[in-house]
Parts: sequence; C-alpha cells; structure tokens
Amino acid sequence: MWRVILALVLTAVMVFSIVDISTIDRSRVRHLPKFVWIILVVITSVLGSILWFAIGRERKGQGGSGPGRRAQPRGPEDDPRFIDHIEQRRRNREQEERIRDLERQLRDLDDEPKPEP
Repeated sequence: MWRVILALVLTAVMVFSIVDISTIDRSRVRHLPKFVWIILVVITSVLGSILWFAIGRERKGQGGSGPGRRAQPRGPEDDPRFIDHIEQRRRNREQEERIRDLERQLRDLDDEPKPEP
C-alpha cells in the first residue's frame, strides 16, 4: 500500500515539475534550456524535479539581470516613481500653503477699516 502511495506522490511531483517547466516564462529558466530540463525530469524523476525547483527556476521575487529584464529598485529611494510621488506631494503642500496665505491676506484686507474721505 505504501509503495503505491509513494509512487503516486513521486509521479505527481514529476508531472507538476514538467507542467511548471512547460508553462514558466523562458526568461525565468536558469542554467539549461526548457526542453533539457523536461528531459532531465523525465529521466531522473525525483532528482530532476528537486534540481528544477532548487536551481533551474528563478523565483518571482529574485533579482537578476537577464535579457529583456529591467533592474528592480532595491528601496524606495531607488525608485523614480516613488521620488516623483514624494516631490508631487511636497509641491501640493506648498501650493496649499500659498493658497491659505493668500486667503488670510484677503481676509485681513476685508477686516481692515476703510478710511473715511
């Protein structure tokens, strides 16, 4: 009974690995071409699957610079969009402050008594 369960689990891992290799984007495959990884998994079964997940597949969060891949910012200060966003917020605050100052000056002008002729 245990042999059947073990065989089913190993077959499932092998099939999962082959499907993963087939569907993953080519730019995320490391070290060998996709078809070689598939052949390796078919021939060596569990060992090929372990190798695929350990060294052959680049994880989504992993950095790296391959063809067609942009370098991701490492922190907020490296991201130009973040810097632009912060700069825009600063400009908005300054503009709101200028508007408040002008409104205050207008109120002060309205509150001043008018000289009589």
